[in-house]
Amino acid sequence: MYPLFLKLGGRKVLVVGGGPVAAGKVRALLDAGAVVTVVAPEIDPELEKVAEEGKISLVRRSFEAADLGGCWLVVAAGPSRVNRSVAVAAESLRLFVLAVDDTSAASAYGAGTLRRGGVTVAVSTNGRAPALAGLLREGLEAVLPDDLEDWTAEAERQRAHWHASGVPMAERRPQLLEAINRLYEERRLGAKVRP
Repeated sequence: MYPLFLKLGGRKVLVVGGGPVAAGKVRALLDAGAVVTVVAPEIDPELEKVAEEGKISLVRRSFEAADLGGCWLVVAAGPSRVNRSVAVAAESLRLFVLAVDDTSAASAYGAGTLRRGGVTVAVSTNGRAPALAGLLREGLEAVLPDDLEDWTAEAERQRAHWHASGVPMAERRPQLLEAINRLYEERRLGAKVRP
């Protein structure tokens, strides 16, 4: 396994399956900026609503290999036999398939993701235990600071300094930790000074 984030903004993604699980995947894909088409004989009401808002395209029928034309990624969220059919067709086109709860049909695995303050954290069990990935994501969400955006902004400032000054990689993390600690020290001192 090699973890990686895909830039899906403006790229075509096909979702095969129209149930509640597909609806959840569609929400995440739209958050990533993907252009989503859903192919399924039956469509969940949530997907109907999203289609009415013009955010996705719906095709009410069974999957056909031709549906893969122009796709960048395929999410197979149907019954196992459908997911395997999708995987075979996608393999011939060298497309990655995220097959929900069907590791034998998957060539890619999704992750439980958390986005906060310009940071994205993903947790995966390589498709073996998606509920555990979700649980771990919730745990991270509970412990990550609310002001993560401030951390990100400080890291950007430090990065510009490091590039300009030629700071070696090995020194960057300790310097960033010191800078983040200074943020909290400044806040603490600022709180004491205020009447």
